[in-house]
Amino acid sequence: MRYIKNTIDFSLDSPSVITLGKFNGLHRGHQKLIKRVLSHQKAGLKAVVFTFDVSPVSRLSGQKQRLLLTNSERADVLEAMGVDLLIECPFVREIMEMEAEEFIREYLVKRLHASCIIIGTDFHFGHCRRGTPELLKRVGQEYGFTVEILDKEKDGTRDISSTYIREELEKGNIAKVNELLGYEYFVRSEIVHGRGMGGPVIGVPTINQIPEDEKLLPPRGVYTTVTEVVGQSFGGVSNVGTKPTVDGGFMGVETHLFGCTSMLYGHEATVKFLNYQRREQKFPSIEELRTQLALDEKNGKDFLIMYGQTFGYPL
Repeated sequence: MRYIKNTIDFSLDSPSVITLGKFNGLHRGHQKLIKRVLSHQKAGLKAVVFTFDVSPVSRLSGQKQRLLLTNSERADVLEAMGVDLLIECPFVREIMEMEAEEFIREYLVKRLHASCIIIGTDFHFGHCRRGTPELLKRVGQEYGFTVEILDKEKDGTRDISSTYIREELEKGNIAKVNELLGYEYFVRSEIVHGRGMGGPVIGVPTINQIPEDEKLLPPRGVYTTVTEVVGQSFGGVSNVGTKPTVDGGFMGVETHLFGCTSMLYGHEATVKFLNYQRREQKFPSIEELRTQLALDEKNGKDFLIMYGQTFGYPL
C-alpha cells in the first residue's frame, strides 16, 4: 500500500475509486465503505482512502481527542484490507478554508482522477461542512464521476459509530466493542523494559508497552488478551494501569504471555483485548498479588478455551 502523509501535494496517475472520512476505529460501518471501494479494483481502479492526520473537530476545538486507532494502527489495518493508497492529509488552514466544490475539483478530480466516490449518508466536507452527498452527486455529473451513498451499519436501532464504540470502551464492555468493530480492540507498540520485577520477584514474567499518547486505552483493570509477536500468537492476561502494588509510576499495558519464555524487548507486539476480568487494585503484599495473578491466569485460560475463534483483524 502506498501511504501519503505530512503533505498536501500529492497526485495519482491512474483512475481511482475513493472513500473519504475520519475513519476513527475502522469499525463495521467504515469496513462497509472500504469493502465497496475494493470491489471496484477488478475494473482497474485504484482503491483510495482519504482521511486526515487529526480529527477536524479536535483541531478546530483545540481539545485533544484520544483515538480508537492511532494513525499507524489505522494504516496497518487498511494495508491488510488491500487498499492501494491511503492519504492522511494534514488538516492545515488551506484545507480547512477550502470550499467544497474547489476541493472536489482540485483534489478528487485533478489530482486523484476520481471515477467513483463512495461515502456514507452523513458525510460532510469543505469549509463550514458545506459539502454534502447531494453536492458530490451534482458536481459528479459535470466532471464525470459517479457517487455511491451507503446506508449506516446498525446495531439494533442505533448507528454503529466511533462515538458509540468509545462509550462502550470507556465502560469496559470489551465484548460489545469487539462486536461493533468487527475485530478485537488492540494496542500495538514496542515492548519496553519495566522494573524487571515480574519474573524474579513475583514469579510471573511479563512484557510492558507504553502506547502512543493519543491511544484510547480501556479502563484500568485486568483483561484476557491474545498477543501477536514475532510471528507467534500467545494467550495471556493484561493489566491496563499503573502496577500499583509494585510500581505505581508506570502507565501502560503489562501482559503475561502464557507459555512464552522468549526475550522480546524491542519487538512490536499487538495485544488484542477479549474480555474484562476485574478492576486494577493495590494488594497489601506481594504474596496476595501472586495469589490473585494465579486466579487471573486460570480465568484467562478458561475464557480462551470457550472463546475459540477470533475475527481475524488485524494480523
